[in-house]
Amino acid sequence: MRSTVSVREGQGVVLLCGPPPHSGELSYAWVFNEYPSFVEEDSRRFVSQETGHLYIAKVEPSDVGNYTCVVTSTVTNTRVLGSPTPLVLRSDGVMGEYEPKIEVQFPETLPAAKGSTVRLECFALGNPVPQINWRRSDGMPFPNKIKLRKFNGMLEIQNFQQEDTGSYECIAENSRGKNVARGRLTYYAKPYWLQLLRDVEIAVEDSLYWECRASGKPKPSYRWLKNGDALVLEERIQIENGALTITNLNVTDSGMFQCIAENKHGLIYSSAELKVVASAPDFSRNPMKKMVQVQVGSLVILDCKPRASPRALSFWKKGDMMVREQARVSFLNDGGLKIMNVTKADAGTYTCTAENQFGKANGTTHLVVTEPTRIILAPSNMDVAVGESVILPCQVQHDPLLDIMFAWYFNGALTDFKKDGSHFEKVGGSSSGDLMIRNIQLKHSGKYVCMVQTGVDSVSSAAELIVRGSPGPPENVKVDEITDTTAQLSWTEGTDSHSPVISYAVQARTPFSVGWQSVRTVPEVIDGKTHTATVVELNPWVEYEFRIVASNKIGGGEPSLPSEKVRTEEAAPEIAPSEVSGGGGSRSELVITWDPVPEELQNGGGFGYVVAFRPLGVTTWIQTVVTSPDNPRYVFRNESIVPFSPYEVKVGVYNNKGEGPFSPVTTVFSAEEEPTVAPSHISAHSLSSSEIEVSWNTIPWKLSNGHLLGYEVRYWNNGGEEESSRKVKVAGNQTSAVLRGLKSNLAYYTAVRAYNSAGAGPFSATVNATTKKTPPSQPPGNVVWNATDTKVLLNWEQVKAMENESEVTGYKVFYRTSSQNNVHVLNTNKTSAELLLPIKEDYIIEVKATTDGGDGTSSEQIRIPRITSMDARGSTSAISNIHPLSGYMSVLLFFIVNALW
Repeated sequence: MRSTVSVREGQGVVLLCGPPPHSGELSYAWVFNEYPSFVEEDSRRFVSQETGHLYIAKVEPSDVGNYTCVVTSTVTNTRVLGSPTPLVLRSDGVMGEYEPKIEVQFPETLPAAKGSTVRLECFALGNPVPQINWRRSDGMPFPNKIKLRKFNGMLEIQNFQQEDTGSYECIAENSRGKNVARGRLTYYAKPYWLQLLRDVEIAVEDSLYWECRASGKPKPSYRWLKNGDALVLEERIQIENGALTITNLNVTDSGMFQCIAENKHGLIYSSAELKVVASAPDFSRNPMKKMVQVQVGSLVILDCKPRASPRALSFWKKGDMMVREQARVSFLNDGGLKIMNVTKADAGTYTCTAENQFGKANGTTHLVVTEPTRIILAPSNMDVAVGESVILPCQVQHDPLLDIMFAWYFNGALTDFKKDGSHFEKVGGSSSGDLMIRNIQLKHSGKYVCMVQTGVDSVSSAAELIVRGSPGPPENVKVDEITDTTAQLSWTEGTDSHSPVISYAVQARTPFSVGWQSVRTVPEVIDGKTHTATVVELNPWVEYEFRIVASNKIGGGEPSLPSEKVRTEEAAPEIAPSEVSGGGGSRSELVITWDPVPEELQNGGGFGYVVAFRPLGVTTWIQTVVTSPDNPRYVFRNESIVPFSPYEVKVGVYNNKGEGPFSPVTTVFSAEEEPTVAPSHISAHSLSSSEIEVSWNTIPWKLSNGHLLGYEVRYWNNGGEEESSRKVKVAGNQTSAVLRGLKSNLAYYTAVRAYNSAGAGPFSATVNATTKKTPPSQPPGNVVWNATDTKVLLNWEQVKAMENESEVTGYKVFYRTSSQNNVHVLNTNKTSAELLLPIKEDYIIEVKATTDGGDGTSSEQIRIPRITSMDARGSTSAISNIHPLSGYMSVLLFFIVNALW
């Protein structure tokens, strides 16, 4: 249990935590009265993470209560609470002001490890509550990595380095005075490796030099172990500054070695294995090259590096002859053979014999000496236009012993003939690597290198290819100034595609244009050095976009991106309506029409029309306003308007900026007056069972009344009402009409009236006529024929009409050749006919009865075949399916009938 702590108001106090026994670091917090109401730290209250105590710089009445220390293990994250400490106020008065008393401070000397986070605590009691500040004793400013935490009660230095060492001061100050606490941070570092050991394999009798290097503060010392035991030093085994040297190695020196670097803050190990080997020369792991190719005049080195422990001594033979050192031939320390300025005579088989005390071995290399490769036809610089095809030559002379490969590089990148096959192709024979470039483009400008490689050498040749094309699109097209009819443009030059720009052209587009259109500019011709122009003759109050097209000697390029849309300023209209006309309409109307002015020519908002008119011969104009810009007509109504009288008419325009011009004056007639009289002398008579012809006299008509359009014939049958009648219209110069599609044997009533554009006049008197009965439905029967080579005699049975059918008045014989469509007709009032025909091909014949009501039903068609014997006969039973052919053939026809015609 904790004793009660009794203090005066305004006095400082320290409440002790007294943590339980523990292992590892702890963190501290305090509970006020009940868990989990923790004490909040501020400039007046501080919990030290070093001591665990709670410090209150100046006690206030609100601080009275029970305080419990909470301890948490940072290892196990276990939390335990101590016993409560009651804090009460004494009743013998209030504590007066006093200067700061530093209760929490850091050690006078504090070692700090490299890279660690250092935290320094400082807190003071005092009345008033002291203000805590920090500084370095040498006056150096704090770097950004130093942070002040817990209301300046803690200084935190992250990633501690040697430059952070030095003296630090904590200053506690209030109105009664100040106190300073000082401490020094020192730097230390555990050893760390700068260079580690690596496993080595060394031949006997050679020397070992092993260096392990470490750093630390203080500077580390070194010691060596072999196979876990301290290394025993002797004359050929020495250690100096951590480096191990062993001379004249033998097999027993093999083993696992360790270098230990240590200072007072720790130690580190570095381990590696030493293998000391002894073996006869062996070419199996590093064989000599079977063949070495070099060109005349070059330098060649023939390697001889067998695996051998100790290192073998080497000598060389060419064929069976020993190789001796001379001016061009020398032996290398590693056993190799060097030959300078090689000649054809140096070619041959070279054998290297390597030997040590454990044995010897041989290796062989065949030296091939070739002539150098030369480019005899190299690519040259070229200047071409887009779309052309060119060949860059690359032809070589090379030693026939060598295989040759060609490669082309374009601007440093290897050409892929599969990927770029649409443009690049390698052409020529085995000694040629010519490059063909088809349909060359701007992107193909640059440096081309032909690289020729053999097994012993490589040569190359380069050429610059300039591709000139039409210029790229100009950029940054801007409208700098806009008026009602002009626009000031500026732009910057695009790529010239290796051909300077000669001229620029300006194009414009509006919502009313069909695509982009060329426009007039000032200057009229824009040269390639000019990047501004004024577009003229624009329409006011129209939204425009502009673009620029550059041209050079090759041609016109791609257009620029469009400028931003801009609208020209408003202006009074300049275009009057076209096609001003009129006429027609109802009685007492003057109809005036025109073609509306297109929106792009209206020049501004508030557009409308001024319609002016006056009777012909009158000097004063009557004017009215039509406010809709899309309205194509105006109708003036007045009872005083004389029908079909001439008026002078003109139509003008206006908008918000003022009035525009009028159209030319034209003459328009007022509405006509409908006819006032009916046609006379109406008559009607039947033409057949389905047709009636109606005729009349024209009505009197004066031109001053307008134009007579025609007549309307209305008709209905005896059983129908006039309201359900049908009508037929005919043109004004016709005085008759045929009514068709009528029912047979039925009375029809009809009346006629005239009409014009103003309307129709009164109907005439009604007349009637009765359609004739229908023709007989019975066809002529039993048609028989007799024929010779010159005539045909036909006979058929008489047709008798029914009571409701028209009486038979005669017959019609229709005939044609089977190859013709033209039908000939013979009329007769008998039941027989004789046709005088040259029977040189088939004839098709049919017979119909004739009546007042029209022709009756046709007989069956009969076919009279071409006569091959002296005579023939037949009847309708001889007919078969008929398929007449086209064509015409005139026939000499004679017919004989009983009556005289």
